[in-house]
Amino acid sequence: MLNHGQVVRLIFGLKLRELRQERALSPAELARVCDVSVSYLNEIEKGKKYPKADKILSLSKALEVRYDQLTSLELPRRLEPIGELLNSKMLKEFPLEMYGLEPARIIELIANAPAKMNAFISTIFEIARNYEMRQEHLFLAALRSFQEMHDNYFEELEQDVRAFVGSHQLSTAAPFDLGQLERVLTQEYGYTLDRETLGRHAVATQARLRSVFQPKTRRLLLRPGLSRGQQAFVLGREVAFNYLKLTERPYVNSSLQVSSFDEVLNNFKASYFAGALLMEEESLLRDVKKFFGAKKWQPELLLNLMTQYDVSPEMFMQRLTTLLPRHFGLQSLFFLRFDQTNSLAPYELTKELHLARLHNPHGNELNEHYCRRWVSLRLLDEARALPVPDTAAAPVTVAGAQKSRYFGTDDEYLCFTLARAGTPTQPALSVTVGLRCDDNLKAHVRFLDDPALPFRIVNETCERCAIPDCESRAAAPTEIVRLAEKAAFEAAVAELVAG
Repeated sequence: MLNHGQVVRLIFGLKLRELRQERALSPAELARVCDVSVSYLNEIEKGKKYPKADKILSLSKALEVRYDQLTSLELPRRLEPIGELLNSKMLKEFPLEMYGLEPARIIELIANAPAKMNAFISTIFEIARNYEMRQEHLFLAALRSFQEMHDNYFEELEQDVRAFVGSHQLSTAAPFDLGQLERVLTQEYGYTLDRETLGRHAVATQARLRSVFQPKTRRLLLRPGLSRGQQAFVLGREVAFNYLKLTERPYVNSSLQVSSFDEVLNNFKASYFAGALLMEEESLLRDVKKFFGAKKWQPELLLNLMTQYDVSPEMFMQRLTTLLPRHFGLQSLFFLRFDQTNSLAPYELTKELHLARLHNPHGNELNEHYCRRWVSLRLLDEARALPVPDTAAAPVTVAGAQKSRYFGTDDEYLCFTLARAGTPTQPALSVTVGLRCDDNLKAHVRFLDDPALPFRIVNETCERCAIPDCESRAAAPTEIVRLAEKAAFEAAVAELVAG
């Protein structure tokens, strides 16, 4: 993270360099007038050193500016974007070291080429404004990059879970005993559990908040009606915040309130801990190997596996993304979560993770229609079509799989999907794990060549799809038409130029 002192030194150095160049002074000439060495002046301009008051006075006189003008944190108009970045909350909080980036190196890049860096930063800011990118978008994108760097497997967190289970002599038999977590939270960490208050709070009900933690009283509010697995995950995450000593944390289970990257990262660590706790690594690996070893694709086997651990579809599929790359070598995978607020609402891609490469499908902010041939959306529709006895009934969960090949490419993926839906007015979701079809996948998944496994040619969005006579098309191929018109125009212009 860039601290305040580093920012102050860098801004001073940038201003000094800008003023020196405006006066057409070389480093040697300014150093001679101010009675300092050239190397010392270079270190000041690069933000590595901050001069004492007498040297600042000498520099201000030589450059014919006021002392306070030189020491203020305001940059010339030309360098304002750099100042905006350096003073931004995002950069100050972003853990550069976690990505192997030294703050000093960032400072050096800016100091060595301020004009180029300024142009680059201005471009990034303009893109962010045009696409309405918010701070939480950048933090969540950074988190995904962090997960991808580690193939989404974190050995230290797996070890923390094993240490916690051992020190508290807990049973990890599936499904995980909810009472064990309640005892740890109430007896060791002084929690009080409240399963009524959220049900009476209008805003909490409208936002479907699952939990709220009140730090002053150490009271954990749980929404009435949560499944046993959902409660276990909330409690497991609270255990993780305390056991791992993660102090900067969200108090509400909502992605709409993100105040810092540390908060996003700590929430991920706590969620990872909870998933690993509820689905013990060695046991789940044995079960997944049995599932992959089946001769035929049987959706009920996937549903039974999720039911065995008594977790939500998302928790189960997220846990698979942590284990498949590490223990099966299936590193080219993606994870998608689609949400639909009601049966008439558009599909929203709300979570995604891509290991090894940016796979299709992936999210876009263009308000286009995602391909209806994806198993993720097809299964959502199938889940919504199933009868629900009454509004109080639990949502229906269905499992599906599909081999998907992207139109015009050789890229083929085996996609597993779990979809959950209730009544037409209730929200629904689907979660998908896609695995690249290659020799490694064939070695692990015995039913990969099962002819009963559906196969579809798919694409990204309807607007960008040239598949002819698509029975699932939800919008005209407007982008394809636009590109064809552009190509025709360019060809006509080229012909005109050639005479």
